[in-house]
Amino acid sequence: MIQWLRSLVFTLCAYGAILPVGVLWAPWAILDRKGAVAAAHAWTRFVLWIAPWMAGIRIEVRGTPPTGEVMIAAKHQSFLDIIMIYASVPQGKFIMKRELIRAPILGQYALRMGCVPVDRGKRGQAVRKMVADVRSGREDPGQLIIYPQGTRVPPGESRPYKTGTGALYQELGQPCVPVACNVGLFWPKKGIMKRPGTAIIEFLDPIPAGLSIPAFMERLEHEVESASNRLMDEARRAAR
Repeated sequence: MIQWLRSLVFTLCAYGAILPVGVLWAPWAILDRKGAVAAAHAWTRFVLWIAPWMAGIRIEVRGTPPTGEVMIAAKHQSFLDIIMIYASVPQGKFIMKRELIRAPILGQYALRMGCVPVDRGKRGQAVRKMVADVRSGREDPGQLIIYPQGTRVPPGESRPYKTGTGALYQELGQPCVPVACNVGLFWPKKGIMKRPGTAIIEFLDPIPAGLSIPAFMERLEHEVESASNRLMDEARRAAR
């Protein structure tokens, strides 16, 4: 019961901070994309600051977060990996589902930050539109973040990796930095309850540009899944 109450207070504080941060940074964000990026960094870092002492979730980032023009392909278990990845890179921009544009404040800031909305309901069209949007948005520097499985996948569940990630990798001609995580063990996909422990994201060694799409997809899935399983096993052993 105490942990649930701690989780509730943490959740209210985390989401409640979106409005004041959005309002305070709005004038700068309207004038300059850097303002939107600064607002997103302020909010994500605030959430990571309160997570340990409000919800008991310690935060750990392993590996080397990229700072140049790369694609980041990450394991997606909960909202926490979004927050941790964005807080770790200088100018992240997400491939996101189109419905999120309608979210108050978040949607407007996401577009201003350079995020790329796609319609996931029409797979072929979504991939072509995704590639076209990325190509046309190359004037916005940053790290393009995509979740290859297309949705949050709770620990213990399996979902296929979508080939749109390979199409983007080929189109961009950039290295891809895989990211593994165990965060779903502590911040689940659904519900208020957060569980104490050490939430980890790990930036793995970059996959160089130039691989064929099948070779890239096979390597990406193997590296992300094996590293994520290792992190989750580590967390389970620490909880014993």
